[in-house]
Amino acid sequence: MAMSRRCIPYTPRRLELRESTFALVSTAGVHLRTQEPYDTAGDNSWREIPGDVESRQLMVTHEHYDHRHADQDINCVFPIDRLRELAQEGVIQGVSNLHLGFMGYSQLLKDLYERAAPEMARLIERSSADAVLLTAG
Repeated sequence: MAMSRRCIPYTPRRLELRESTFALVSTAGVHLRTQEPYDTAGDNSWREIPGDVESRQLMVTHEHYDHRHADQDINCVFPIDRLRELAQEGVIQGVSNLHLGFMGYSQLLKDLYERAAPEMARLIERSSADAVLLTAG
């Protein structure tokens, strides 16, 4: 199935924020410090990030944006602590058991939208999330 470049698919929300469990999906090159870094020359792989991750366990591998602020506070590009605060305050239902990080730099666009993006979407669909917050670097 080919993706049209003319429109962005829109999915209306089904739940109120206070009823929604959010997963983070980030193109900012976020991954666990223990995971293999991304290939900064271009990479369509992703890293699964567990829902109970501590922000200090995360880092950025990316050479195509200035991530020095994210290196000091990962919440700049992967706001896991902020989501937890929103859940604690009752603004959102909760935080997913799974999040995804990938490096949003790739020249392999066909592979990205025909293979990688659908596979990442399936992972999120099987998680506890019913909403996604997409972040970029």
